[in-house]
Amino acid sequence: MQAYVQFLMGVLQQFLGGFWEIIKGIGLGLWSFVDIPTFIALFRDNGGEFGAGGWILAILTMLILLAVWAGIIFLIVMLIRRAVKRRRALANAQELLNEVSSLNGQVVRLTKEKDRILAIKAGVPASQYISLDGTGEGEAHPEEDQTPLKEGESRFFKLTQIDELYKTYDRTAEVFDEASLSEICERFRNFACSQMHLYYDIRVIRLFLAAFSSTRLIILQGISGTGKTSLPYAWGKFMENDTQIASVQPSWRDRSELFGYFNEFTKRFSETEVLKRMYEATFTDKVYLTILDEMNIARVEYYFAEMLSILEMPSQEEWVVDLVPSGWPGDPIHVENGRFRLPSNMWYVGTANNDDSTFAISDKVYDRAIPINIDTKGVAFDAPETGPLHVSAVRLQQMFDEAKVTHKVGEETLAKIAKLDDYVIEHFRLAFGNRIVKQLGDFIPAYVACGGTEIDGLDYVITNKIFRKFEGLNLAFIRDEIDGLINYLSELFGEENMQEAKAYLRRLKKLV
Repeated sequence: MQAYVQFLMGVLQQFLGGFWEIIKGIGLGLWSFVDIPTFIALFRDNGGEFGAGGWILAILTMLILLAVWAGIIFLIVMLIRRAVKRRRALANAQELLNEVSSLNGQVVRLTKEKDRILAIKAGVPASQYISLDGTGEGEAHPEEDQTPLKEGESRFFKLTQIDELYKTYDRTAEVFDEASLSEICERFRNFACSQMHLYYDIRVIRLFLAAFSSTRLIILQGISGTGKTSLPYAWGKFMENDTQIASVQPSWRDRSELFGYFNEFTKRFSETEVLKRMYEATFTDKVYLTILDEMNIARVEYYFAEMLSILEMPSQEEWVVDLVPSGWPGDPIHVENGRFRLPSNMWYVGTANNDDSTFAISDKVYDRAIPINIDTKGVAFDAPETGPLHVSAVRLQQMFDEAKVTHKVGEETLAKIAKLDDYVIEHFRLAFGNRIVKQLGDFIPAYVACGGTEIDGLDYVITNKIFRKFEGLNLAFIRDEIDGLINYLSELFGEENMQEAKAYLRRLKKLV
């Protein structure tokens, strides 16, 4: 053992001695580099023999050495400054991340508070208000978790909670009510009146329900205070499945406002309440609604563009969005390889005001949606006490399919539509398009099954899907053609029919 100790001491002495010699050599080298007394002694010993040329060269030599010294000192200073600057930038970046996280939390809280206010405006007292994430009134909402993801945790915190909530849920055990489309309309109108003191014309309710058959996006537009938000909100209460309210903000620019985003710093996905509600819908057969409140306070084509494209695909198997680039262990069960399939039992209802603070909704959006105008306040009426109705989305779709067989648009009506299409192309350079023709075939049968008439359904679609496009034309140019179109409508459908279309065209003519 003593021999090993001697060996170890020798090794350490040799190693540390060598290290000290390196340090000492560097120190001596640096001292020799700037040893001013030695340079002065060299001048004193050799300067007496310098001639004029020697002195000039000696001075130049010393100036060069001074320049080298200054350059080295400048380089050292710059390296130190850069290191300090980099350290400060890292500190500022971390501080900025913390500030962004804090602001995100404040935005979430303020948005939820606005949702609460909107719900109260829609007719729900504050004492009865239940927040859309199910936590209840007044309960604190947790801010986004900014701690890095730990091993074994899911990066989709909210969606994983839904997995746990529905782990033992038996989809086939849920009991739904049976009712026809016309009965649903009547009962919903009476429910809104008797339970929520909201008054709607039966025609508005028929349009609203029939719109479910032809599109996933319904736009409720009109003057403020006419019940645009409360209509889908009341529908959620009627279906015993609360409607999600998403308050659109002017800053909305892309799809992350609807779905959320992946935080590269924490490795967590920041889910929105809309995504959470979409995910929940995949577990049940209930009818789900999401309100895009004041949808045109930002440009709809920016934040809803991907949804418009996906929801128009004919097969629901193709309704897939990429949330993250790849799958991780622990991801929610309905998020496969980072991809999520949109639920087939959810519809989106946008409310729109047309004023100086909003953007015009583009034709791209209108073509894919069913717009419903609510321009008058509801007139109070007496209704029998009516409770909610529990109807499945599957049964609702079955009734829409049955309506397309029972109330199929007649051949005579289709021929008239084709003639009207030719007339509009010839005189106004506009065409119906295959998309609108398909919507006619889906919407009109459902509207008839809801209690309306074929001609009234056709009148509504033609007015709001075709003639609405005239506003984008030069009205002065088409003014003289409008009277001819009104007369042609009377010739095709009868003097007493298509009154909404004729009234719209007359209003349009007055704008010139």
